[in-house]
Amino acid sequence: MNTAAPSGQEKHNPLQGFAAPFVRSRAFPYLWLGHLISFLGSSVTMVILPVLVYSLTGSTTTMGLVMAAYMLPNVIMLPVSGHIVDRYDRVRIMMLADIARFAVMMITAVLALTGILSIPLLCILVAFYGLLDGLFQPAYAAVRATVFTPDIRVAANSLTQITTQSVRLIGPALGGLLITHLSAGVGFGLDAFTYLISLFCLVYLRRVLIAQLQTRPAADAAASVLPDTEAQDTPNWKEDFIEGISVLRSHPWLWITILAFCFINICYAGISTVLLPWLFKVHHGWPPYVYGLAVTFSGVGAIIAGLLFGLRPKWKNRGIMAYSGAMLGGVALLLMPFAGTPAAAIGFFALEGFGLMIFGLIWEISLQELVPKEAFGRVASLDLFGSFALLPAGYIFVGWLADLIGGVPTILIFSTLGLTCVALVLCVPAIRKFQ
Repeated sequence: MNTAAPSGQEKHNPLQGFAAPFVRSRAFPYLWLGHLISFLGSSVTMVILPVLVYSLTGSTTTMGLVMAAYMLPNVIMLPVSGHIVDRYDRVRIMMLADIARFAVMMITAVLALTGILSIPLLCILVAFYGLLDGLFQPAYAAVRATVFTPDIRVAANSLTQITTQSVRLIGPALGGLLITHLSAGVGFGLDAFTYLISLFCLVYLRRVLIAQLQTRPAADAAASVLPDTEAQDTPNWKEDFIEGISVLRSHPWLWITILAFCFINICYAGISTVLLPWLFKVHHGWPPYVYGLAVTFSGVGAIIAGLLFGLRPKWKNRGIMAYSGAMLGGVALLLMPFAGTPAAAIGFFALEGFGLMIFGLIWEISLQELVPKEAFGRVASLDLFGSFALLPAGYIFVGWLADLIGGVPTILIFSTLGLTCVALVLCVPAIRKFQ
C-alpha cells in the first residue's frame, strides 16, 4: 500500500495536513461541499422519520417495516448500479440521483404538511428514496476514490468524515427541534432543498474533472470518473460482476470483512435504527430533542476519532484498530439500556460514534488503496450489497422480536451477537495482521 510521505512542514504541524486536499485538488472542494450539504438534510430526516413513525403507530414492527421498505430497493439496485457506475459518467449519475431525490423529498414534505402522509405512502416514498441511494452511493464512492489521490488520501478521508460528523452536531438537533416546534413536513422540505445545493456543486465538480481529463495522459483514461463509453466494449453484466468478485477474493481483508458485516450490520443497525428511537421516545418517554441531541453527540465522538486518525499519514496494525473500533461501538450499544438518564445515554452515543468512525475510516482508505479505480464502482456496490443485503429482513425481525419479548432484551441479544462476531473475526490472522 502506497502512502505519500508528508512534507517536513506537515511533520512539524500535523493539523496543517488537513488543508492539503483544498490546496492540491481543485475537485475536492466541490465534492466535499456537495456531500456535506446533502448530508445535513439527510441527518434531519433520519431523526424526524423514526419520531414520526412512532408518533403515528408506537410500534417497533412498523418502524422495522419502514426501514425494510427503504433498504430492499437499495439492495436490489446495488448489483446493477456497480455495472452502471463503471461504464458511464459517474458525476452525471450523481446529478440525476440528486434531482430524483429532491423530487421524492418534496412530495414527502407536501404530503406531510397537508396531513395526507400515512404509513403506506411513507413506505412507497422511502422505497423510491432507497432505490436512488443504491444508485448514488457506488457512484459517490468511485468518485471519491479518484479525487482522493494518494498524496491527500488520509487527510481527505479524515476531513470529509470530520466535517460530515460536524453536521451531525447540527442536523439531528435541528431535526428534533423542527418536529417538536414545527412539523415533520418542514424537515422533509429542508432535506429536499439540500439536494438542489448538492446538484449545483456537482455541476462545477464535473467541469473541473472534464478540464483535468483534457490534460491527463491517455494511460490514465481508464481510471477517469468520466468514462469514455464509446471506447468500451458491449456491456456484459455477468463479466463485470465476476470481475468485481475476483478483486474482492484477491484480498482476504476485503471479502472477510464484507461477509462479517452482513451479520454485524443486522445487529448494530437494527438496534440503532429501530430500537434506540423506541428506547428514547417510548421506553423512557424523553422528548424528541433528546434523541436528536444524542445523535448529535454520536457525531462528537466521530469527530474526535477523525481528528486523531487524521493527525498521522499512516497507521500500523490497522486490522486490529478497525475491529477494536467496531467492538467499542458494540459495547456502547450493549450498555445503552442501562443508561438511566439522558446524559448517560448521550455519552454512550458518543462512544459508539467514536468506535464506528475508526472502523469506517480504515475501511474506506483500504478500499481506495486496494481496489483499481476502473473497477471501483463494481467493488463498492458489492461492498454495499454485502453490508445491506440482509438488513431489510433484519429490520423486520428486530422490530418483531422487540414487540414479542421487549425492546431492552432485544437490544441486549443483538449487541451481544454483534460483539461475538467481531471477536471471532479478530481471530482470523488475515484480519489481525492487516497493515
